[in-house]
Amino acid sequence: MLKDFYAAFAPVCFTLLGLWLIVVQTRHAEWRWSSLHRRRAYAVSLHFSLPGLMSLLSLVDSTSTSLWRVSFAIIAGGGAVVLVAVRGPAPGRLGAVAFVVAVVLYAIIALVAIAPSSAHVLGHSVRALRVEAVLLSGIVFLGANVAWLLLFENTEVLPPEPVDAAI
Repeated sequence: MLKDFYAAFAPVCFTLLGLWLIVVQTRHAEWRWSSLHRRRAYAVSLHFSLPGLMSLLSLVDSTSTSLWRVSFAIIAGGGAVVLVAVRGPAPGRLGAVAFVVAVVLYAIIALVAIAPSSAHVLGHSVRALRVEAVLLSGIVFLGANVAWLLLFENTEVLPPEPVDAAI
């Protein structure tokens, strides 16, 4: 059943990434002058690309727990670190909360991948991959909401003044 989930989830993630790239292209003229907006756009792309990549890697050998544990731990841990380094939460309180929650979710995904027994806190019958699937769904949901916030954000960033060579 989880194999079916990840087989469907990966294309959803990459489709959302493609749609987000179209949004970025339409807002490029406004965002290219703002490092904050470029960082925010990159952060949203991580919300779609990293869960998609994890889903694809989980399908390479669905019987290998080592493969999904290592790949999920590396990608989720890297996702948390990169999001913090990018420092690009969406505007407003909702954007800041979504940013913090995404970092926490990536950290939990890495933790569950490193120590699958930590998922047993939820019950003995809960499989770690099932917990990972729910957490990844949450990250994609957050990404869609942050993308929505950024899509309608007003930007008042003007391009830099041209330098006059004669001066």
